[in-house]
Amino acid sequence: MKILFLGDVVGRSGRTAIIEQLAKLREDWKLDFVVVNGENASNGAGLTSAHAKALLDAGADVLTLGDHSFDQKDMIQFCEAEPRIIRPLNFSKSAPGKGAKVFEASRGRKVLVAQALGQVFMKRPFDDPFSALETVLKAHPMGGNVNASLIDIHCEATSEKMAVGHFCDGRASIVVGTHTHVPTSDTMILPGGTAFQSDAGMCGDYNSVIGMDKAEPLRRFITGMPKGRFEPANGEATLSGIYVETDDRTGKATRVEAVRQGGRLSQQGPAGPSS
Repeated sequence: MKILFLGDVVGRSGRTAIIEQLAKLREDWKLDFVVVNGENASNGAGLTSAHAKALLDAGADVLTLGDHSFDQKDMIQFCEAEPRIIRPLNFSKSAPGKGAKVFEASRGRKVLVAQALGQVFMKRPFDDPFSALETVLKAHPMGGNVNASLIDIHCEATSEKMAVGHFCDGRASIVVGTHTHVPTSDTMILPGGTAFQSDAGMCGDYNSVIGMDKAEPLRRFITGMPKGRFEPANGEATLSGIYVETDDRTGKATRVEAVRQGGRLSQQGPAGPSS
């Protein structure tokens, strides 16, 4: 199976890039399944139902969220009604929506998508992500009731993301980090067959401070004083994420490539024949 994961969509720039480019990427790369983290798509904080619909209509099969899951209040009801949205497993026991779900990809193949929030350096004391993921992975073994599985680990610390990758190695097809908006260079297949990258990066304008217009973040760093709110940068976006090919029988990754398309970053993506 050919799976694409795209990191945090930031503001109008990121939404526009998804809407304009994703359909062509699906066709050119013959993608079977696409997951997009949309938690910063609406003015850089949360996701509205209208913007969620636009990303799904553009070709995303599933949208994941994060610590800003419910910053946009209409998402509280919308994620109950829209099964293609996944919020973190360990967000809150009273949170609406689901933190994991099995979806159907092309040719009837089953894909588990789950998300967990990390604990290190995060503003809120979220529940343990490891025990939350353990329950889901035991219920949906690869080679059993799913052909592939993708874990979005949304947290600050690269060490915690790496720990989750090794914890899930051999039990998930893909473990990919989100939240910090900067793509890491550790794209690899772990020893047990799990494709991993500490952070997918963002779908947004990199002529910015992690997707935000530079003026206000710079002012706060230099003076220690806020003057206004953060606003997303609106230049041309880079679509950042990872491309993974998996074995339908075992669920293990057979190929992984970093993805950076458009915008300012050096371009990367699958090229040449499949291995």
